[in-house]
Amino acid sequence: MDTVRLGRTGLEVSVVGLGCGGHSRLGMARGKDVHHAADMVRRALDLGVTYIDTARAYGTEEAVGIGLKGRRDEAVISTKAGIERGGVPVSAADMARYIDESLAKLATDHIDVFLMHGVTSSQHEHAMQVILPELQRQKAAGKIRFIAASEQFGGDTGHVWLGRALADDPFDVLMVGFNLLNPSARERVFPLTIKQDVGTLIMFAVRDTLSRPEYLKQVVGELIARGEVDGAKVDAGDPLGFLKDAPGSPSVVETAYRFCRHEPGADVILTGTGDPEHLKANIDAILAPPLPPQVLERLQTIFGAVDSVSGN
Repeated sequence: MDTVRLGRTGLEVSVVGLGCGGHSRLGMARGKDVHHAADMVRRALDLGVTYIDTARAYGTEEAVGIGLKGRRDEAVISTKAGIERGGVPVSAADMARYIDESLAKLATDHIDVFLMHGVTSSQHEHAMQVILPELQRQKAAGKIRFIAASEQFGGDTGHVWLGRALADDPFDVLMVGFNLLNPSARERVFPLTIKQDVGTLIMFAVRDTLSRPEYLKQVVGELIARGEVDGAKVDAGDPLGFLKDAPGSPSVVETAYRFCRHEPGADVILTGTGDPEHLKANIDAILAPPLPPQVLERLQTIFGAVDSVSGN
């Protein structure tokens, strides 16, 4: 397993992170129980994964706690909590309670990286003025080690809020949406995270659009219609069909993971699944060498100007 220094946290972690949310939630979204999900955590550890990311909203914190029983020192845990509920800002006291509840479910005495979950521009002042001071108090108390945040990439595909967050620079780690369909973080986020030594967790490397050919065709058609993709430079009927002729003929999913893994500024690539073999395949893809230059050039030619889709 390759490792990386997670920015100014100084933590040395695996370049692969087990994402415990997404469309799978370690299989729990598809009817699997907490013990199956815990087995997925153990499987990830066995494969060398040391970064485990969950959240209050995912319903998988308990599974992570069970999976890490007796192996807590093998993993860096991150979890998250939203700063609004039903459109109402949560209080500092609420956030303190959320952290205590997460600690109990995770069966640990500290959370390595705690994130404000899915912050938007409209929540920025509340995040900075109310929630951040509480997280600093929780850090002083030893309940969390590093303060972080994730963007709401599905609704902020151009990273507007991350621009504000990086200007204030209060976070040790940021979770960033980045994939071959929308590489806009390359210009708008990573130069700043590198300069400020902020660690990055990459989400949305592969979602529905890059795992279902019919979705990819539909999304590319919409991008062409909006003028974000030049229809003369892509086969609208098979947008990534050129991969068949690339060295090694990588699949779309493999290409997507390799694209993210070797991007300067991308630290930990998150991948989530409820299937052990799928997990192994995804890890192998993330650990594979960089994509051939001609593939990267073709992807840039097609999708380099896109900032309006998440790939979800």
